[in-house]
Amino acid sequence: MAKERISQRTVSKLGPGQTLWDDVVRGFGVRRQRHTPVYVLKYRFRGRQRFMTIGPHGSPWSPEDARQEARRLLGVLASKENPRDPGEERDRAGNELTFAQMAARYLADFAEAHKKPRSAAEDERNLRKHILPALGAKRLSDISPSDIAAFLASRRDIPIAANRCLAVISHIFSTAEKWAIRPRGENPCRGIDRFQERARERLLSDDEIQRLGATLRHTSPITDENSNSQCSEDWRSVCCIWLLILTGARLGEILTLEWSWIQWERGIARLPDSKTGTKNLPLPEPALSLLSEMRKRVTTEFTNSKFILPGNKDGGHFIGIQKAWQRIRARAGLANVRLHDLRHCYASTAVAAGESLYMVGTILGHQHATTTQRYAHLASAPIREAANRNAKRLVTLLQTSPCAETKS
Repeated sequence: MAKERISQRTVSKLGPGQTLWDDVVRGFGVRRQRHTPVYVLKYRFRGRQRFMTIGPHGSPWSPEDARQEARRLLGVLASKENPRDPGEERDRAGNELTFAQMAARYLADFAEAHKKPRSAAEDERNLRKHILPALGAKRLSDISPSDIAAFLASRRDIPIAANRCLAVISHIFSTAEKWAIRPRGENPCRGIDRFQERARERLLSDDEIQRLGATLRHTSPITDENSNSQCSEDWRSVCCIWLLILTGARLGEILTLEWSWIQWERGIARLPDSKTGTKNLPLPEPALSLLSEMRKRVTTEFTNSKFILPGNKDGGHFIGIQKAWQRIRARAGLANVRLHDLRHCYASTAVAAGESLYMVGTILGHQHATTTQRYAHLASAPIREAANRNAKRLVTLLQTSPCAETKS
């Protein structure tokens, strides 16, 4: 067995079929088959002899670079704390999923099974539009925190979308760890700072609420029988908006609300599924009165419809709310108000009237108290009034005023 220091000179002298073993690093060798010399490493792991290809002679593998790689691989093999077979590790890395492959598994096996359809669709859109073009071809183990930070920085002009993408990427890596596809504790998103987001709540003033009410009353015959307006909207659009205002519900909860879910005596709608799971939607008396009128209309126009807002096609619910809302808000002079802002309007009005944040959060179906905390700044007036009332009670119990003591 030929043994000599492997160098440019010795490699160039190799003939077809010849092998030369290095006399510096044990097990490091170079063999020439028909044309190109190839650097190899021979070693034993747990009693079994293994051969591993380092790479062909030429860029990037010079004799010295290949020798250094051989030393590194032997170091992995000889590690006292965690000896590993470098060949098996390389084989495993060759079979490792790319981020695109893991993302496909995530969508099929997790998102579709455990997320709401809208959330799963949003994940798919963010992956297709933003994430996969940047990270899809990389192997999971090759994606580092610096890659994630660079991805986020490149989307600083769309901070909200960038934050949503970061959440998706992080969850995909967490899922890969749970499925034992990646070692635990190696999520490259850990410690990456999100962009600050400005709150998008648009709170309506009392004057704006009054203008909206006047517009709604003069827009649909179901809410104003004496209306002679020439700009009448579909009654389903107007009733949907009224119910959003009166209940603080999410748009999807009203559009998909079924008659069988309404418990008239209890004044609630029992929603079997919502953003936060099963939920009781409180129905105040004005909402119940409106629903009673709507039921007469639905019975007349849409036989056997299960939805309170039936669609034009059999079996479906109403879907034409957005364009109607754009027209209605324009007439009311509320050009920048979204339908979801009616939910914020409900919450802010309740908090300003002195209702507790806990009670408001319960009505709205907030899963976490921090979601309702965004309205805490609106509660300063009722809190001050409560503080004044309590201070007066204490003064009465003390039977004196602090000012009286000061003056004396």
